[in-house]
Amino acid sequence: MSGNIKVMVVDDSAVVRQVLTALLSKEAGIDVIAAASDPIFAMDKMNTNWPDVIVLDVEMPRMDGITFLKKIMSIRPTPVVICSTLTEKGAATSMQALAAGAVTIVTKPKAGLKSFLEMDAGDIIQAVKSAAIADMRRLKAMTTMPSQIPPKLKINEVMPEHEGHAIATSAMATTTDRIVAIGTSTGGTQALEKVLLSLPRTAPGIVIVQHMPEKFTAAFADRLNKICELEVLEAKNGDRVIPGRVLVAPGGLHMQVKRSGAQYHVEIIDAPPVNRHRPSVDVLFRSVAKCAGKNAFGIIMTGMGDDGAIGLKEMHDAGAETVAQDEKTCVVYGMPKEAVKLGAVDRILPLETIADAITHYGKQHA
Repeated sequence: MSGNIKVMVVDDSAVVRQVLTALLSKEAGIDVIAAASDPIFAMDKMNTNWPDVIVLDVEMPRMDGITFLKKIMSIRPTPVVICSTLTEKGAATSMQALAAGAVTIVTKPKAGLKSFLEMDAGDIIQAVKSAAIADMRRLKAMTTMPSQIPPKLKINEVMPEHEGHAIATSAMATTTDRIVAIGTSTGGTQALEKVLLSLPRTAPGIVIVQHMPEKFTAAFADRLNKICELEVLEAKNGDRVIPGRVLVAPGGLHMQVKRSGAQYHVEIIDAPPVNRHRPSVDVLFRSVAKCAGKNAFGIIMTGMGDDGAIGLKEMHDAGAETVAQDEKTCVVYGMPKEAVKLGAVDRILPLETIADAITHYGKQHA
């Protein structure tokens, strides 16, 4: 077991415990050391063998998942993957879990649970692996893949590059509107909250892809809208990108920026996952490169994998300013690292200065 990720599953459903244990145990590098029906039993087991990652339900008897999560974070901060129902109530509760220190979310439906979990095994395993390398000190300061898993489609296979950057470079003289495009994943909900809370109502229009399941992005946007000066919305097809507004790509769909005359708006599309993500940062960034070019500011933040690196390079090559979050302040330094390696980044900044960079960008081009 040495070197393997030790996982504990905590869920009051015997079927969920059985299926998750079986799926995770098949994956090389992962050991399920225990499964518990509620947090009280889980704590008894953890006293003798503490896990590296906890997969946690939020609605359980005797002690709810949020209370348990807060207890764990106060005793010994440990990466937690929330396994939540795909409902509005489940989404709202999961937002509380993320605010309390959970790393990420995977979903489970009310019906067809076993087949759903088996079908989405790749997402669940990836969530556990992402959680295992998360910097819990940083997160706390801010508050076997199955053989049939879908292929990892790259951006060119879903959104062809055939138009290049001709639109962006030839048409930008006719508008001075600016766009800020942000892409993030693991650890991003907390990081985005920190950035958006620091921005004034006069900030340029912002479009965001945060890797998150459907329904959960609506709850995430609603939470941010209540605490920020900016208007934060889950994006709908045709929504305009305007100063003072933040549009968050809806979970389960891609978001692109389009231009009509001197105005920008978003288009929400149902297309295959890119880099196994839907929404994908690459899809958003490529569209911004094409339609906004030098009138855009691209930012890639904490997250595992390489989604967004190619798109940010295209923004950079089209004349946009580009920034990557630095390694020290990332929960997972994956996506920014890949963008830096690709030569897509003008500046590397700590999380604490990204809001200032956005504000300066807006004033500079006002």
